[in-house]
Amino acid sequence: MLVETAHIMPITKLQKELTQTVRKVSEENKSVYILKNNNMEAVMIPFKEYEYLSILADVFERMEIAEHIALRMKNYNAKKNAAWDSVRQD
Repeated sequence: MLVETAHIMPITKLQKELTQTVRKVSEENKSVYILKNNNMEAVMIPFKEYEYLSILADVFERMEIAEHIALRMKNYNAKKNAAWDSVRQD
């Protein structure tokens, strides 16, 4: 993953400039990549991007469920169904 160095910030600097950084992320609509011990540790993203990613995650989950349903329906045989009354008695 390529990241512009202007958007990388050490965690110690973030601790000192948290309020300004949050404002910058919000106003410029750009993410900040946080370093800890010279390793990427976290990402601060604009809220709208977070909302978008949350919606995408939900869509992908629904697509995965739909795939599982479609796969199971290929082998579905209504003649093998058990009557509700017989299931309820057990």
